[in-house]
Amino acid sequence: MSFGVKLHVWADGALFTRPEMKVERLSYDVITPSAARGVIEAIYWKPEIRWHIQKIHVLKPIQFTTLRRNEVGTKISARNAQQAMKAGRGSIGMFVEEERQQRAATVLRDVAYVIEASFEIVKGETNDAKHLDQFNRRARAGQCYTRPFLGCREFAADFALVEGEVPKPHNALTGRRDLGWMLHDIDFKKDGTREPFFFHAHMHDGMIDVPPLSSDEVRR
Repeated sequence: MSFGVKLHVWADGALFTRPEMKVERLSYDVITPSAARGVIEAIYWKPEIRWHIQKIHVLKPIQFTTLRRNEVGTKISARNAQQAMKAGRGSIGMFVEEERQQRAATVLRDVAYVIEASFEIVKGETNDAKHLDQFNRRARAGQCYTRPFLGCREFAADFALVEGEVPKPHNALTGRRDLGWMLHDIDFKKDGTREPFFFHAHMHDGMIDVPPLSSDEVRR
């Protein structure tokens, strides 16, 4: 394991969907480790390293709101899109009215977190300092490969590198809170299947300790 980084991330809203909710979207109380890793990788991703989320600091009170969102039942065919791009014209099968679905969603509002993460070299040359310096430089300058988002792309997030102490959480987060079983991460297998991993999350004074995937606390 390499050096750690701290990233402050915030947004007007977030939706970390619970997998057991099939029709209407219901968010977890806080950001999941897999979503936190997605934020980190949006800023700095390399195939030779893998990020591990270690701690999540919740800075603002947990508040929910409800809204209705338009979703679609199918996706545009990647093959049709590639053929149209190559030819310079053609149908890519755009969505029609019958494919649109309106669903209710219970989302988080006015969220802010500090993500503590570290990385390991999984292949290639071992040069921890190079990767650490590049992440810090990019985060400090507000650079990213893709705009980070919190659960859904419509909830774009802002971010800033934390170089000192982690900001203190809101007084409403004082004490211990059982958040129940939470998605830790998903293993995307070569055969196209997905295997989710869960852990029992507890928040103490706004902080959540995230166990490593190899821990006995993590369940499939």
